[in-house]
This record gives sequence, structure tokens and C-alpha cells, in this order.
Amino acid sequence: MTRREWIALMGAAPLMKAAPNAPAAPVSIAKCASYNEDVTAKLAAMFDQLGGLDRMVRNKTVTIKLNLTGSPGLRFQGKPLGVTHYTHPKVVGATAYLLGKAGARRIRFVESGWALSGPLEEYLLDSGWNVRQLASAAPGVEFENTNNLGKGKKYSRFTVPGGGYMYPAYDLNHAFEDTDVFVSLAKLKNHATCGITLSLKNCFGNSPASIYGDDAGTDEPNEKPQSGRGATFHAGKRQPPKSAPQELHPDTNHDPGYRVPHIVADLVAARPVDLAIIDGIESVAGGEGPWIRGLRLVQPGVMIAGTNPVCTDAVAAAVMGYDPRATRGTRPFQTCDNTLLLAEGHGVGTTDLNRIEVRGVPVAQALYKFDA
Repeated sequence: MTRREWIALMGAAPLMKAAPNAPAAPVSIAKCASYNEDVTAKLAAMFDQLGGLDRMVRNKTVTIKLNLTGSPGLRFQGKPLGVTHYTHPKVVGATAYLLGKAGARRIRFVESGWALSGPLEEYLLDSGWNVRQLASAAPGVEFENTNNLGKGKKYSRFTVPGGGYMYPAYDLNHAFEDTDVFVSLAKLKNHATCGITLSLKNCFGNSPASIYGDDAGTDEPNEKPQSGRGATFHAGKRQPPKSAPQELHPDTNHDPGYRVPHIVADLVAARPVDLAIIDGIESVAGGEGPWIRGLRLVQPGVMIAGTNPVCTDAVAAAVMGYDPRATRGTRPFQTCDNTLLLAEGHGVGTTDLNRIEVRGVPVAQALYKFDA
């Protein structure tokens, strides 16, 4: 896409007013052609452009939500998971190293892996990661499976400020409360249900399958979940256990393209993201994983970061060639509501590119049209 095409795309955007009071924050873009480049140096420059990590993480606990969607056994064209639909371990390791260098006291990696009830480390090993190397990237590195209680003794309840779209509150693993800084480390890619999956959609995985999974208990969580969240979150065919907050309007809408974006916006409003990092060096287009028909490899060659997830995702959507304020029925939101706009409606951040300062590489120079 050329600069002229980009200007034309933005000029054709729907005449929809952005939330005037939604926060705006700078976003950094860096070009990085491959994982063989100095990813650490590029991330360091990006964090400096955002004001530096020291003030954010020194002497603090940092929790990093990874994007490891789908079973490690599902590979696309036999390639390593990190060059297709998982966040790449080099980006993860570089982030940990820089956090440790900035003085983070504890760094906890979390994810609710598919059908995972055991240690997260085992899931990472199955994914081909060097867990020992990652654990030594910085002092105080820990791992937590947030698909159930994990290493905690009770769940933490997060209330959606001002009331939720789908649920008034969500019960999550203790790691999301027992932290000072929360990082969403996502992948730049499409999503079959939500159009795009970036730092906001990555937080869908904050929800434990022990509570929101298809095999959750009726009264209490199932601490050994073996399924996803299709029946509860996607389709609304069942409610979470009675121990957790129930859906506000269970009979109103069973369309996944409505439900999942609204739930994601709720989750991000309830558990705010302090730092969003998006790995777009190599990825996939057409969906979120190998189970999506028509998936294809792409090499956008970019990394994107910001301290506000809505602003960061708005810039990332623009880099993908999309209007971040597009409404349902418009690419990439043909069959779903726009998660970014819903999060903006909660007051999380602005989607208005005119209010977002882009530092580093301009959007026009980082463009990679995912619908090419």
C-alpha cells in the first residue's frame, strides 16, 4: 500500500466520532526484517522512545501475558510456532532481559495454554522453547499457568468499571492481581472471530478455562480443564460456575462476533494493560492459527509498542492496512464488532490516529497490507 492509498483509506473512514475523553499515549514502531537482527537493541530503542522502562518497572513485579494460542502440536507448514502464530521466544527473551536491566524485581510469564492444567514450563518445552535460557534472561523470572489456580490459593475478582458489556466482573488467576505492571505481549495477525488479534484480544486468554471453559463445574471451577471457552464465551450456551459473576443478559445475543469483542473489552477495562508489545516480524494472515482455512505466511517486519493498548492496537491496525475505527461489515470486521471501539467506549484509550503520536518509524513506512 502506498502513502496515497493510505490517505485515501483514512479519507473513506466512517463518519463516527471518537470518544473525546479516551486517553491517548504515544506508540513506537520499529522495522525489524527478521529474528536474526538485534531484537534486543530495537526493543530498547522503542522503550526509550516511550519514556524508558526504569520509571515503570524498577523494584516491581511485572506480569507478561504471552500469546500461545492453540496446542503446541498444531504447526503451520511445519514451521516453528514463533514465526507463525505464537509470540517469538526471541522477542520474549529480549523483553525479559530489558525488564531485568531496568530493575524489575520479579518477572512472571503467564498464559492459559490450550487444555493446560499443569505447569506452563511444560507447555513452553512442548512449543520448542529453551525454558532454561528464558529463565536466566533476568533475575526473578517465574512462570504461571493462568488456566486455573496455578500456584495461587484463590481467584482474584476484577470488576469492570462502570459496568461490563457482558459480565459485571471476571474471576482470574491471582497473577493478574499480584503484580505492579501488566504487559500484553501479542502477535500481529488476523482473527477469525474478531478480525484482528493484537494486544487487546491477547487478553481474552486472561480468563481461566477452569471457570469459563466448556467443562467448568456448575457450582465451582474445574481445576483440570480440558477444553476451550466456546460454549461459555463464544456461544453463550452455558454460564460459568455459580462461584463466579454471571452474565448480565444471558438471553440477548449468541453471536460470537458480538460476544467475544465485548468480553475482550470488558477484560481489558477490568485488568488494565500497562505496556503493549506486538511482534509483527513474521506472522500469519487470514486467521489466528493453523486451524483456520486459507491461512498464509506474512513478513511485516515490524514491532510495535505503547503504554496504552487501544492506542497501540489502533496504530497496529493501521500498519496492517486497516482503519482502526472501521465498523462491523467493513474489513477486517466483516462479521464482528470492533474490539478497539468497544474498549474505547469503556474509556480505555482512543482509536483516533490524529490524537496518537507515533514515534520511530511512521505508519506510512511500516505499512504491510494483510489483505493483499
